[in-house]
Amino acid sequence: MNQLPQPTPVSAHHREPVLDVVVPVFNEQADVERSVRRLHAHLRDTFPYPFRITIADNASTDETPRIAARLAATLPQTQWLRLSEKGRGRALHAAWSNSRAPVLAYVDVDLSTDLAALLPLVAPLISGHSDIAIGTRLARGARVVRGPRREVISRCYNALLRSTLAVGFSDAQCGFKAVRRDVAERLLPLVQDTGWFFDTELLVIAERAGLRIHEVPVDWVDDPDSRVDVLSTALADLRGIARIGRALARGALPTAALRRSGDDGPSGGLAGQLLRFCAVGAVSTVGYVLLYAALRPATGAQAANAIALLVCALANTAANRRLTFGLRGHGGALRHHAKGLLVFAIGLALTSGSLAALHHLFPAAARTAEIAVLVAANLAATLVRFALLRAWVFRARRHGTDSATA
Repeated sequence: MNQLPQPTPVSAHHREPVLDVVVPVFNEQADVERSVRRLHAHLRDTFPYPFRITIADNASTDETPRIAARLAATLPQTQWLRLSEKGRGRALHAAWSNSRAPVLAYVDVDLSTDLAALLPLVAPLISGHSDIAIGTRLARGARVVRGPRREVISRCYNALLRSTLAVGFSDAQCGFKAVRRDVAERLLPLVQDTGWFFDTELLVIAERAGLRIHEVPVDWVDDPDSRVDVLSTALADLRGIARIGRALARGALPTAALRRSGDDGPSGGLAGQLLRFCAVGAVSTVGYVLLYAALRPATGAQAANAIALLVCALANTAANRRLTFGLRGHGGALRHHAKGLLVFAIGLALTSGSLAALHHLFPAAARTAEIAVLVAANLAATLVRFALLRAWVFRARRHGTDSATA
């Protein structure tokens, strides 16, 4: 499958709906009409493009289907989709797959998220800047009103995602997201979950493919009448995390086709990578020598070497991540730095071993001799570093399976 083309802005004169906002519902007879009418009024009064609202009813057994059908018949720009099986993910998958709008979104029926954030959510997708946009209750600038129990559960879940799957996005579960249709067409066939884990799975795959994920801090007020079964949802989420983790470990997620064409940036081509790596390495080597010379009188040769090499290794990994291999944002940064530290350990062994050998053979070696040996050992370690960075640390990025969120 061909890579995604570079995104282009949606025409300001688009005649068909530019935005399709899906409202997934299951037995929401008490809220669906009030919420859909409120959403419709907000879009009608504030959204500068044609829009559509899709009520995605996933197997409701109360009066929700009748109310949704009436809204679709009487409220302009509103349609109703009926599914015979339950599952919020299933409802979103069906609604987004059937839509031809360039930008697809969804909001929870309780409208816990302030709708003032809807235009900031979709604007980067309309402009072509980003591929996916999510509301976040956990970023600076968000204002959230909810009980301590749900606050702790939400923060623990997102912390678990960061520690197990090394994700860069801050809030996987906020029911306020949008995606460009061309991206959704490639993403949806890869998403297996049909329930509450649908959002997380979609975001993890998108991030590993290097797609741009835009985050919008939102104002959010907890719905006290929420009927989500927290325990069963949490267990399903844990199973989903384990499944995605296994797929990532095996390299089983075919995300290469999700990359934007021409989006390889600095990471494409061995020669270009090597030149940029050498430039970064030259600066790192100068910094290493200066730091070693400054620390040597106070700490001794081995300690000065270890400290100088550690500081420069961290800086070197960050610089190569950005400049040599073209990775941006926080997605996967922790994993890259952890691997970089293992590469640092190899460099430390080479340089410390060379220094120890020098002192063993020439106990009275001059300071200039120490530095000369260390520079030579550091150059050897640099060659090893490049090979490991390219083949191991940043290997996923070269195959389109790493993240580069904006």
